[in-house]
Amino acid sequence: MKKLAFALAASATLALGLPAAVAASTIETPEAKMEAASAADIARADMIAIFGEKALKPNQYLWRKDAPTSGEPRVVISLFDQLAYLYRGDELVAVSTISSGKPGKDTPTGIFPIQEKKVFHRSRKYDDAPMPFMQRLDQYGIALHAGHNPGEPASHGCVRLPKQFAQKLYGVTRVGTPVLIGA
Repeated sequence: MKKLAFALAASATLALGLPAAVAASTIETPEAKMEAASAADIARADMIAIFGEKALKPNQYLWRKDAPTSGEPRVVISLFDQLAYLYRGDELVAVSTISSGKPGKDTPTGIFPIQEKKVFHRSRKYDDAPMPFMQRLDQYGIALHAGHNPGEPASHGCVRLPKQFAQKLYGVTRVGTPVLIGA
């Protein structure tokens, strides 16, 4: 069952019966939202199995020293836990705290292939705010990026990451890497 969930998550557009051309677009169907929520639940269990019952404080992350360097990357975000998980193939590589969208500026859920990457970007919507290691997820400006991480939802919808984690994550992902955001 776990392997099936990983296979579906890794190739979400195909698993949902969508053409490969859709891979560059946002998938916010009910099925994609359920798959992302399931992936977040699995990731939490994987974190406990690999790293133990550690409670991360804001701006903390864990990265396996013996992490695999091969396998397709996949990012799983748990809005409930305010955590991000990085996988290579079926292997959990890292976990980090996040700060997602505050009430009224909610981070969308579903499956989002990374559409664009920039080492340094500035927000076009919010006062030219810096967005280091930006990885854009949709056409509206939602992105993964380094930023203030108070340990609770506080952004305008983006997923803020600790700077060092954001930099390492940026080096592993590519345009097209799936990001599964579960409630």
